[in-house]
Amino acid sequence: MIGREEKKENDLFFTCSLIDYIARKTCNKRADVVNTLGKARIQKIYDLADVYHSDSIERVSEDFIAESGLTKGAFDNISTARYAVPSHWDIGKVYKRLILGISREKKLDIIDALFAAYNSFVSDKIDDYNSSFYYDAPGNILNAYLYSQIEPE
Repeated sequence: MIGREEKKENDLFFTCSLIDYIARKTCNKRADVVNTLGKARIQKIYDLADVYHSDSIERVSEDFIAESGLTKGAFDNISTARYAVPSHWDIGKVYKRLILGISREKKLDIIDALFAAYNSFVSDKIDDYNSSFYYDAPGNILNAYLYSQIEPE
C-alpha cells in the first residue's frame, strides 16, 4: 500500500526525527549527532527505517547512542525555549523537506544532502525554538540554505 508520500521520503522523515530525538536526549547539537553517528550509521538508519520505526524510538535511540559512543553535551534548546516546543516529529519533517530540496537542487544523494543540511548555518536557525524560522515555509528554509541568507521578516 502506498501512503501519502513515497516510502523513502517517510524513511528520511524517521531518520531526521530520530536524529532530533537523540540530540534532545543527549543535549547535543544536531550536527554533532549526525557527525558522531557518521555516514554508515545514518545510511543504516535510513535503509532500515521501516524496521526501526516499528520499535520504540527510545530503545532505537539508546542503541545508536551506545554504538556510536555519543556523550552528553551542553546544548539544550528545549529548556531555553520560551514558547511551545515542537516535537522531534515536527522537526524531523522540517529537516526532511530541507534535505529533499538540497538533494534535488544540488544533485546530491540523500545522505550527502542530509550531512549538508545538518552542517549548515540553517540547522542552527531551525534549532532555535525562540525564533519562528523552523515553521517558516519549506521553500524559504531551502532558499536560506541555497543563498546563505535568511529573508527579512
